[in-house]
Amino acid sequence: MSSDDTVHAHDDDTARPREDGTVHAEEIAATFDAAAEDFDRVTPDVWGPAGQCLVFQAGLRSGDTVLDVGSGTGASALPAAAAVGPTGQVHAIDLSDEMLERGRVKASERALLNIEFVSADATTWEAPSTVPEAGYDALLSSYAVFFLPEMDEAFARLLRLVRPGGTVGVTAWHETALRDYATTFLDALGPHLPQPLPDRTTEMEPAQRLDTQDKLRTWLTAAGTEAVEVRELSNLIPATEEFCWGFVLGSGLRATLAGLAPDVVEQVRTDFMTLITDRGLHTIDASTLVGTAKVVGFG
Repeated sequence: MSSDDTVHAHDDDTARPREDGTVHAEEIAATFDAAAEDFDRVTPDVWGPAGQCLVFQAGLRSGDTVLDVGSGTGASALPAAAAVGPTGQVHAIDLSDEMLERGRVKASERALLNIEFVSADATTWEAPSTVPEAGYDALLSSYAVFFLPEMDEAFARLLRLVRPGGTVGVTAWHETALRDYATTFLDALGPHLPQPLPDRTTEMEPAQRLDTQDKLRTWLTAAGTEAVEVRELSNLIPATEEFCWGFVLGSGLRATLAGLAPDVVEQVRTDFMTLITDRGLHTIDASTLVGTAKVVGFG
């Protein structure tokens, strides 16, 4: 990774959690706009495998109409477009314009003409006229539902855009995922911050409500689904410097570097890799839960 990549990590428009631990939509968009290039670099190791598994487990069929929420650069939306074929359609929505543009380029490179990447807020999205009156055949969201404000209410609203008997599928981090990795990074970062990071307990609660098979199964059922199936995707990634630092810059962790000078960011990187070695972290646990279910009809 070049020195320029490190410099870009301190862009002023990269968001940090507010003092109350919350992160607003515009701040999430800013973080992932800044992270788009680095986000894509870890796609083969993280986002891609989960997206492929989600689409396979969802059992999409030729001709299906799919809504992909929090699509990013298309980790699940692109394989969904391939699965539904030229007679199907995929609406991939996200807040990050930079992520969406990368998705469009990928779709063009793969000659996928049945996918549209749209800058939109999932909490207000309405199905366009090209979607059958009964609703979407499937709703997918990979590592994104826990970013929705008022997660339960926002997800329930999205389910109402899916036809009765349609499919919903989400991925979420397993409770063990990234635990040692994130702790090590924050230990390396802490001494270089002008003040401690705000308490992120409130921000993390939605993800923690989905981080075991039982929790995710219970949550999907309570949302108004049946025939719930939750599987664990074990994903242990070699702890190379390229991946360890690339995932910081290509994920929400990037926000913690906001405002730091380039030389400080570089020192954080050095200290982080020293701690990775000292603590004997040979692999990074990116284990993921993949949950699918059928949508119950609403009266």
